[in-house]
Amino acid sequence: MPNANSKPWRRAIALADMNAFFASIEQLDDPALRGRPVAVTNGMRGSCIITCSYEARACGVKTTMRLRDALKLCPELVRKPARPQRYAEISSRIMHALGCITPLIEVFSVDEAFLDVTASQKMFGSVEAIGEHIKQVIYQVSGVRCSVGISEGKLSAKWAAKQNKPDGLTILPPEQVRAALAGRPVDELCGIARGIREHLARYGAHTCGDVAKLPMSVLAGRWGSIGRRLWSVCRGHDPAPLELDVAAPKSIGHGKVMPPDTRDADTVHTYLIHMAEKVAARLRKHNYEASRFYIGLRTRERWLEYQYRVMPTDSSSKLRRMCQHFLQQHWHGEGVFQVQITAQDPQPTGQQQDWLRPQRDQQRALHQVVDTINQRYGEFAIAPGVLLGRSDMPNVIAPAWRPEGHRATIEGARHVRKTGHHRQRRTAAGLPERIS
Repeated sequence: MPNANSKPWRRAIALADMNAFFASIEQLDDPALRGRPVAVTNGMRGSCIITCSYEARACGVKTTMRLRDALKLCPELVRKPARPQRYAEISSRIMHALGCITPLIEVFSVDEAFLDVTASQKMFGSVEAIGEHIKQVIYQVSGVRCSVGISEGKLSAKWAAKQNKPDGLTILPPEQVRAALAGRPVDELCGIARGIREHLARYGAHTCGDVAKLPMSVLAGRWGSIGRRLWSVCRGHDPAPLELDVAAPKSIGHGKVMPPDTRDADTVHTYLIHMAEKVAARLRKHNYEASRFYIGLRTRERWLEYQYRVMPTDSSSKLRRMCQHFLQQHWHGEGVFQVQITAQDPQPTGQQQDWLRPQRDQQRALHQVVDTINQRYGEFAIAPGVLLGRSDMPNVIAPAWRPEGHRATIEGARHVRKTGHHRQRRTAAGLPERIS
């Protein structure tokens, strides 16, 4: 990429992307792993690679690849179980340190952050100097290398950051965005998946340059404001603002992948209760209640699902009763592959007048004691007896993780069902992570 001139940019957005973040932390903490191919899986039973080091990638190993297939490509591959709490600790350290560069930071994921560095140009003199300083700060506080892209908007900055990995710095000046993207496949932009790609292909649009030549109505008529934003990006303008605040949750849910085709009633019940306890504890932690709860089981053919409507609650016992009712009424022994429980549209506690206040206060006091003990001594130090047989698969960091607020949580499963029942991670353009 050509260098930017010294004239200050009207708007400058940087994207810091930690390189092979989880694997890099494993190599950081264990010097014997440095320079070796490393793959991180969800515990020692996880069969899917969450991420891998660049040494492993050089052998053809990729994220989401099955471990058995990866070992065929790279027999010397070292498998490491994920340590989500450690990754969250390092991520929090990085995100807070970036505040010395600008207070305008959007934590995009556990290993990515957007920074509005427009005003920072006065302090550092140039966007190149800002990029180098971002890399230096991240390495100093974490020991992890990163790649940085700087452009005039989020999508173009994110695209730029991918161009020189690992440990790269790519500057894409505003006046060069359209030309740089023109010949690139449109699905190189964050958030463009098969559905939108195939829709654009019907109009002969395969590259960003092709999209720029289409009437805006082709995209706006199908995707509204999101379509207009994508059209603008392809024409070299990237108007999406940084999301600086963690919005109130549209849902709070937990799910877990089960051993394939599980038909044992006790096992399915245990998994559901496990997720119910996590959802209830998280509602209480952030002072939320919900009156609608989604419960679902994924079978080979479809999801078995039901939505419960109740008085606003954060009660573990009420969620457990919903789970028992669901199994009795909606599950008939089909093989189960995944469970999911979601509190929909949670609201701050105490929004409605409570006619059972004394009883609720007593229950809330009990929950507070249990939650305090569990926070101090570990998740489920005190729990219903049925959870003694819960899955030993560790928790993982959800895509929507943030260092603070209700998203500062380690989820029950890596796989989240993409429906209206669950809050989707948003891309740099405001697009859902996958559009189809």
